[in-house]
Formats: sequence, C-alpha cells, structure tokens
Amino acid sequence: MSGHGTPLPMTSSPCGPLVGKAQVPGDKSISHRALILGALSVGETRITGLLEGEDVLDTAKAMRAFGAEVIDHGGGAWSVHGVGVGGFAEPGKVIDCGNSGTGVRLIMGAMATSPITATFTGDASLNKRPMARVTDPLALFGAQAVGRSGGRLPMTIVGAADPLPVRYTVPVPSAQVKSAVLLAGLNAPGQTVVIEKEATRDHTERMLTGFGAELTVEDTDEGRVITLTGQPELAPQVIAVPRDPSSAAFPVCAALIVPGSDVLVPGIGLNPTRAGLFTTLREMGADLTYENPREEGGEPVADLRARYSPDMSGIEVPPARAASMIDEYPVLSVVAAHARGTTMMRGVKELRVKESDRIDAMATGLRACGVVVDEGEDWWSVTASGPGAVPGGATCKSHLDHRIAMSFLVLGMAAQAPVTVDDGSPIATSFPIFESLMGTLGANISRGSA
Repeated sequence: MSGHGTPLPMTSSPCGPLVGKAQVPGDKSISHRALILGALSVGETRITGLLEGEDVLDTAKAMRAFGAEVIDHGGGAWSVHGVGVGGFAEPGKVIDCGNSGTGVRLIMGAMATSPITATFTGDASLNKRPMARVTDPLALFGAQAVGRSGGRLPMTIVGAADPLPVRYTVPVPSAQVKSAVLLAGLNAPGQTVVIEKEATRDHTERMLTGFGAELTVEDTDEGRVITLTGQPELAPQVIAVPRDPSSAAFPVCAALIVPGSDVLVPGIGLNPTRAGLFTTLREMGADLTYENPREEGGEPVADLRARYSPDMSGIEVPPARAASMIDEYPVLSVVAAHARGTTMMRGVKELRVKESDRIDAMATGLRACGVVVDEGEDWWSVTASGPGAVPGGATCKSHLDHRIAMSFLVLGMAAQAPVTVDDGSPIATSFPIFESLMGTLGANISRGSA
C-alpha cells in the first residue's frame, strides 16, 4: 500500500471474536529519532525493531542524502554510520518526507544550524500542513525558510552559518516543535532552552541523553524547562525500539468493542507521555490489563491484554491528557460510539492540523454511520447507547490520513453493516501490516467497496 498512488478503497465488515497475539510494529516516534540521532553521532549506531513504514523509510533516505550511511540488514535491524553534530552534507536532491510531519519537522531542526541548504516536500497531505510552527523558532537560531503561502511545503531551509543559542517557549503542546528546537540546538554554542507549559512525549530528551548529550529537565513555575548544552560529540548507541502504542491502539480498541474478543499485544512502549489512551479506556470501564511490565531501551514496556468490554461508559477526558494521546483520539471516538453516554474530548485543537482535520474527518464519517457527534474548534463529543448500536453502512473519507482510515476500519468490525474507507493506502505510512495482522485475529477486511 502506498499513500502516493491510486486510491485503495477498503471495507471492514462485522466479524466474530478477535482472538490471538497482535505483534504490532516498532514505535514510529522512536524510529525517526533513532535514525536522526544515529546520523548525528560519530560511529555506528545499531537499531533493532525499527518501524519499516513509509514515513520512517523516508527519514532513512533523508539521512543518506545528508551524508550518513544507513544500512537495512533485514528484519527491522538497521545500522547508521553517523557524520557527527554539524557534519551534515548538503543534499543534492529535494528531500521528500512523504506523509510524515514528524520526519520533516525533526529533519528541518537537525539541519537548521549547519551552513547548508535543503529543500523539503511531501505528499498532498503533508504539503497542506503548517510548517511555520517549526520555522519560526528555527529562525531564532539564524536559519531562513522560504516556502509556499501559509508556511507550507515545498520549502527551502538555509541553515545558519553562525547559529545562536535560543530560549524558546513552545506556544502549543507539540513534541515535534520541541524536538526540532532541541535538534537545532545541538549545533549551536552555549545552552539552548525549551520551555513547554504542558509536557509532551519525551522520546527526544531520553534519546539525546542516551547518546551522550548534556541535557537537564526541570519542572518550574514557567513549565517544563529543558536545557541542552550545544556542540557535543554524540556517541553511537545500540537501540531496541519498543512496539508502537499508537499502532497498538487499533487492535486494542477493536478487541474492546467486538463481542467475545481477547487480544494480547506484546511489548508496547508505555512512556507516560504516550499512554493517555490506555488510561482513558480503563476509566471508561475497559477490560484492559498490563502484563509483564519491564524496561527496554530506556522506555517502560508491558504486554497489553484487551478483552471485549460491553459495560463501558462515556467520560470527560481531561484536557491535560491531550498531549499524551493526541494521535489516538480518532480511534477513541470509535470506542466511544460503542459505550453508553457521552464521551467529551476537550483541548484538542491540535487535531485540526494533523495529517487531516481529524475532528472534522471523524465527525463526518461517524455521523454518516449513524453516530451522534458534536464539535467545536477545540472540542468534540460522541454520544452513544452501548454495544451494537452503530448502524454503519457508509463510505468514509480517509483524507490521506492513516489513522482516520484505520479508525473507520475498526468501526466496521463492530457495526451492524460494513464500513468502507475511500482510500486505505496511507495506512502503509505507519502500520504496513495492519490489514494482515487484523486478519489473523479474525477481522474481515477486504479491498474494494462494499
């Protein structure tokens, strides 16, 4: 499946119990960062469990374009021979980041404080997304950006020849913006300080420390203050990538709403800045348990067991939790459509500038399937009457968004009638084995319209 070619309609029909073990791919966020920091270290970084979806593969190609040697050894094992902080070469071609907002924003940060120029583009979805949220703070280092109106791709970044350290308060919770600034700060002299009022996923901070950067994190009245000392020599690492909690969300949520289901999802990363969905599901009454908790690659990990949960109730999701589950709201809304009462989701305006306007995309599709949805600029709610009450039967638009496509396919597994997505091809960007994995558990997903 490819997010760049002919649309691929997919249909999910009501199915029997989902049973078995769901081996989801490696964490996408950690995979991107492992490749980029490996390229900025001196020596060979070895990675196992890398997510081999299109988004991450595009980042691997980009690191090669900047001069690193990136080798695929098969089976999720990769090595990166880095060029060191400040060692990026100027790429000879345009850097195509496909569908990945994380990839393009982090790479922009990593090259913005080197005296090189690079042009970035992406697919139709990525080229609509705002980049000013990253290029504005990068300009403080001395980098220049020229793009289309609205700060959109294609965009050329001229790196700073004499970068300055920066003190920057992130205006909205965004791990991508925070990480871009920290990566830019690597090649700036002195200390770069990032302040975030609400904590976001901290993979970049954990991994920078692992690679040998001098980094401190302090909770203050201003917020979470991250201080990075620039121009370190990063040491290569051996990285085992945990399995992606954002991918695990789909088999977990499907198991909760399909009668008789019992699914084990092993080795899921449970970083507190990423586990908001699972906390929320348990508050709704989901039969979701953590087994064999442990630590892998500096990240907390456990096996998740999800069983059919017919007694879930709608809740008000705390706005402060949004940053820890921002990518999971679409599939949470599917679970909410099978709970009793109203599930209210506030503080989620970031959803309107993801791969698509995810609030609008999910609200439109859910309504077409007979679900009651209310929405505002920064909130939305789903009101439902319990298991088995979703009529389904609609064709929903994915808007080139992998998470929208997978969420509607999960909806179809427990609806009264099949649910079709107009284009399931973007699923390959983050979860290339989604279709086959769900099929082995007992899902009934077919290619084409109902």
